[in-house]
Amino acid sequence: MGNSKRISNVVLEFADIFKEHNIECKEEINPSNKLVKRFIRMAKEVPDVRMKNMIDYPLHEILLIAFFAVLSGAETWTEIAQFGKVRVDWLKSFLKFKNGTPSHDTFRRVFSLVSPNIFQSLIVDFLMENMTRIKLSLGIESNGRRLINVDGKQANGTGRKSSKNGALPNLQTLNIYDASNCICIAMKDIDSKTNEIPTAQEVLKYIDIKNAIVTCDALNTQKGTVNVIVEGQADYAVALKRNQHTFYDEVDLYFSEEKRKEIRESGEGYITTIEKAHSKTEIRNFYFTDDVRWFHDRKEWKKLRSFICYEKLIHNHQTNVDTVEIRYFISSLTDPILCAEAIRGHWSVENILHWHLDASFGDDRDMTTDKNAYMNFSAMRRMALTLCKISQTFMKCSVKSMRWMIGLEYKQVLGTILGTLDEDFIEQSLISANKKK
Repeated sequence: MGNSKRISNVVLEFADIFKEHNIECKEEINPSNKLVKRFIRMAKEVPDVRMKNMIDYPLHEILLIAFFAVLSGAETWTEIAQFGKVRVDWLKSFLKFKNGTPSHDTFRRVFSLVSPNIFQSLIVDFLMENMTRIKLSLGIESNGRRLINVDGKQANGTGRKSSKNGALPNLQTLNIYDASNCICIAMKDIDSKTNEIPTAQEVLKYIDIKNAIVTCDALNTQKGTVNVIVEGQADYAVALKRNQHTFYDEVDLYFSEEKRKEIRESGEGYITTIEKAHSKTEIRNFYFTDDVRWFHDRKEWKKLRSFICYEKLIHNHQTNVDTVEIRYFISSLTDPILCAEAIRGHWSVENILHWHLDASFGDDRDMTTDKNAYMNFSAMRRMALTLCKISQTFMKCSVKSMRWMIGLEYKQVLGTILGTLDEDFIEQSLISANKKK
């Protein structure tokens, strides 16, 4: 399964090409302004609702400071303002900054006035454009299927036990994550966990999911959600838990120990992987069947074609304890390997997007209570994460270390990172590497 190309993963493809041609990140790389110019062009498209005769700091200048500051490690409005104040002379090489840089209160207020939906949409277009340019420079063809994960996230620092209006719950967001391109293509605020289901269905209707595979947790495994996915001309591989009481029990009964043994011994529909890490050995077994005729409600679930039993066996070498986890999934896919890849790939939204947002960008420590301000700040973090994940291929260090290095030596390191995201640099690097061969 590890060598399969059924699901596209652009960042891994980057890494393979760079490794094959022995392309390395070097300090003498000249900073490229191409990506910055594209960002400024995008920032100028963000509607500014402030009164024109009351504006001291143009919106695109404010957004550019925030862009550089977040990449450099800033996690609060105060840190963004401090970055702007300290780096203003350097910032003037990109824009005028006639009135200098704003205070932290101005950053917070302006971010609260920007429409999150418009801002996120422009960011996604900006990232997709740059990703497309890089893929063209590397000659990468999108042969594999695109994987899209749907999952909710809670911002644990945004709630208050008491306020003028009483207790404020933590802000909740629904994230639609394009795992193939490492881009969060949609982020929508939700009032509570119970509202995630209709929000997911609403968002999936308005984004391009054609030919993709959509995955989601058991909460969103609903007939309505499956309908939206299929109507969007996509496939699905979604988790099944006890919230679908009868359905879960029937699938659980079907995948008896005897049935799993039968699939395992036949070799058809059986996929297994073994991984060793952190004093543990993990064996992952996938039992796939396209026999859905026995399920009496199959017509209620649009394009239902297969059931999957995912069995994870964990042996802890330190404690000598074995644990077993069994999960079930339903899918419109008929390819067992593709299905197993999609199921494994669903955790990208947790392991790459959500984890990095909290651990590497401090999203969970953001104490912003204004919904718009938080959403726009978080969108900026998501954009920075995508750029860092792409440039990791060159930098060969963690995302958090990358931000730390930018903060220490912003001109050289940031210039290197932006340079390596320049399609012309990549193309020239490939030409040079081929000449050496």
